[in-house]
Amino acid sequence: MKTELKTALVMGIILVVAIGGASAYFSSLEPQIQKTQNQSDESSQIQSKVTSEIPKIDKSRFKKAPELTGISGYINTTPEELKAAMKDKVILYDFWTYSCINCIRTLPYITAWNTKYADQGLLIIGIHSPEFEFEKDSNNVQTAVKQYDITYPVVQDNEMKTWKAFENRYWPRKYITDSEGYIRYDHIGEGGYAETEKIIQELLQERNQLLGLNIVSAQSLVDLEEHQFTASQTPELYFGYNFAFGRNQLGNSEGFKPDQIVTYSLPEKLTRDYFYLEGQWQNFDDRMKLVSENGKIILPYFAKSVNIVAANESDLQILLDEKPVTPENAGTDVQDGTAHISGDRLYNLISSNDAGAHTLTIIVKPDFEIYTFTFG
Repeated sequence: MKTELKTALVMGIILVVAIGGASAYFSSLEPQIQKTQNQSDESSQIQSKVTSEIPKIDKSRFKKAPELTGISGYINTTPEELKAAMKDKVILYDFWTYSCINCIRTLPYITAWNTKYADQGLLIIGIHSPEFEFEKDSNNVQTAVKQYDITYPVVQDNEMKTWKAFENRYWPRKYITDSEGYIRYDHIGEGGYAETEKIIQELLQERNQLLGLNIVSAQSLVDLEEHQFTASQTPELYFGYNFAFGRNQLGNSEGFKPDQIVTYSLPEKLTRDYFYLEGQWQNFDDRMKLVSENGKIILPYFAKSVNIVAANESDLQILLDEKPVTPENAGTDVQDGTAHISGDRLYNLISSNDAGAHTLTIIVKPDFEIYTFTFG
């Protein structure tokens, strides 16, 4: 056989073998390619099925949240920034005021939710609606915002216009709207934290689906120690004659005398859950002020802790059951049996391990002003 023919024959054989091998190789890949394609189609079908199964919610029974109105100040934001941030967000509106003990006890949960869900589409707006005149002061509110590590937007609703727009009547109160602005949840007071957080998670997931976002919201819940209320706990007590209307628990026979200076004397018998005054006190609509050289407040109560909302510079001597309060029962604002009042805010005077019946005596000096007793 000629060399040229032999060479051509060999090359032909090699080519046939190569083509056959390649054909076998690609044939072996075909099932895998088909499998991958099928998986992709299946995944697409599942996603389409999930999307199609999103329940249609009839929102005709829900009210839309009113716009923020009458706002006198913005903290941690500006009007423009806040308006832009609210678009397509699940929004938690928290009505609070900084001297309210019930509001204060909710803040650890709210700030934790902000940390946990802000990047997932939750916007928290603190609506600071003041109970007392001094709570309108922007510096006081900013101090409280810093004290409680609040980094979400806070607006000052000093004229209570947003409060009224929401038809609110309570501190604290939380409204949650979905990403379309419908109010889907409303909670009054403390507690209900797990329920509230589950609503946040559900509305965030609903938002993700509506906006076509591939975000998975966290399912675990914030785990904090919740305040335990005491049965038969003494209720909040007001020193202003307007605030005490319909819930007067001033035990002195002299009673309230609007806008007058009254000399109060202690009766022989004291009743639990009533407060008693000694000395000359000026009556205001929201508070009382000691104007004599010396004065006392005596309160038989049942609770674990006792707080006051107070103002002006003053040192208070604190007695528990007619003895100087011990470190074991002293509140966080009491040192060596004395509470130093240096600003308009809430002060913790008693913090006991267990709730019980006791008598608190506060020895006060001139110009001291007191608004309320609150308990825990």
